[in-house]
Amino acid sequence: MGLPMSDPTAWATAMNNLGMAPMGMTGQPLLPDFDPALGMMTGIPPINPMMPGLGIVPPPIPPDMPAVKEIIHCKSCTLFPPNPHLPPPATRERPPGCKTVFVGGLPENGTEQIIMEVFEQCGEVIAIRKSKKNFCHIRFAEEFMVDKALYLSGYRIRLGSSTDKKDTGRLHVDFAQARDDLYEWECKQRMLAREERHRRRLQEERFRPPSPPPVVHYSDHECSIVAEKLKDDTKFLEAIQTLLTWIERGEVNRRTANNFYSMIQSANSHIRRLVNEKAAHEKEMEEAKEKFKLALSGILVQFEQIVAVYHSASKQKAWDHFTKAQRKNISVWCKQAEEIRNIHNDELMGIRREEEMEMSDEEIEDPPEMKETEESALVSQVEALKEENDSLRWQLDAYRNEVELLKQEQGKASRDEDTSKEQRMKFLQQALQGMQKHLLKVQEEYKKREAELEKVKEDKLKMESLLENLKEQESSTSRVCACSQEKECPAEKTLSSGLVKSEREVLLVGIISTFLHVHPFGASIEYICSYLQRLDSKICTAEVEVLMTRLQNTFRQELSGVGASLEKRWKFCGFDGLKMT
Repeated sequence: MGLPMSDPTAWATAMNNLGMAPMGMTGQPLLPDFDPALGMMTGIPPINPMMPGLGIVPPPIPPDMPAVKEIIHCKSCTLFPPNPHLPPPATRERPPGCKTVFVGGLPENGTEQIIMEVFEQCGEVIAIRKSKKNFCHIRFAEEFMVDKALYLSGYRIRLGSSTDKKDTGRLHVDFAQARDDLYEWECKQRMLAREERHRRRLQEERFRPPSPPPVVHYSDHECSIVAEKLKDDTKFLEAIQTLLTWIERGEVNRRTANNFYSMIQSANSHIRRLVNEKAAHEKEMEEAKEKFKLALSGILVQFEQIVAVYHSASKQKAWDHFTKAQRKNISVWCKQAEEIRNIHNDELMGIRREEEMEMSDEEIEDPPEMKETEESALVSQVEALKEENDSLRWQLDAYRNEVELLKQEQGKASRDEDTSKEQRMKFLQQALQGMQKHLLKVQEEYKKREAELEKVKEDKLKMESLLENLKEQESSTSRVCACSQEKECPAEKTLSSGLVKSEREVLLVGIISTFLHVHPFGASIEYICSYLQRLDSKICTAEVEVLMTRLQNTFRQELSGVGASLEKRWKFCGFDGLKMT
């Protein structure tokens, strides 16, 4: 950068403060020993004037480290630096793409040649718009030149050696907003955006997966090739995709139907292979699970032994012989081992719960052919619930025993272990509450299943009684004549037989027979006596029961119900006696 200057040392000092290597008239550096990193020592990054258009804007000079400004001599004027102790001149916010500066405080006798002489040292000047009121606007070729011009803000200018007021002034350089600068900046931003979009498009195309190869059209030759590939396990996936595409294209017709059927049949033959592969993988997974479970159980056993060693060392017999630091280490190790053991124990319990759930799912998914009747299915579910209930009770007892052991050990252990044991007690109490809730749910399910089982049994008994009644009604129609002949002299027969002793008992037998015939499922002795007492209040239950037990061929006593609902019922069996005779 060739700069006309009368005092090259002063201008070199000014450029050095900006972090730039000053250049002489012939393009050689004025300071051969100039180090570009010296500008970084004052916090100003070096600006390379050979990089136009990059818009590199240096940060402001820190106020605590003021740059040393010196006198700058030009041909027609002299620039004197401002007082270094004064604050730096204020500037407005920099507009985007700014290449124009406002220069105020010019001498009244200043001309455009003098202004050009001063500011062309900062870079190529495109235009100067001077006003009559001692200010002007200067437009540079590049943005970084504006930063060099701002460096001259605050300098006092004197034309020649004159001391006249019209020949002196204080320069104020600031950013100016120009439409040309904004338009050029917007064009540059649009160009950068286009380049970025193009770069992204190229990157997306580079990382986009390649499109699949096109499927060939159907022909007899291609059909034979695909049929051979369908028989090969390694090429099956490619061939099945081709077959699917042909079918979706509508290549199936009367002429090609047999070929397509043979290919579909070949595809169907791979189902058994895939099922076998799936079964093999499932077997490998089960074996891996078993190995993991065995290894985990072995680790848990070792953890239990380690924790037992810690607990035995914590007893007073051995605890008193350890130092304070040793006791602290042992207690910390014990807590860590118990936490790790609990985590592994929970993991093992989770694996077992998953296995139990899988087993229950398999039992639920059994085909209906394996279940003989609904009653047997309910019985098996009730038994499973009983077993689950028993296992939960055992687990609950185990947790209770563990809580009791913890309570016993809590009094013997030191104060350092109190907090950890309280946390463990809370954890166990929460586990107990959860187990109790689960136990209550299981008991409710057990009661519901028992009620369903009882309902099924009652329905079964009702169906059996209905069948018996139908059979009795059929037999009674055939013997109506015989019964009518016997009705002519019932009293004599009953009296003649030694089972009925009086006419009153004969009437009771007739009424009871009629009542029970209306109730085919039978009735209790209390229900029968309540009906008879409406006719005669003197009848007692014992008398009726003795009479009915005496007539075994006419009345029969049966037990119905299950458990607490067991009940004795009397039924009429006179027609059965007639069949026997």
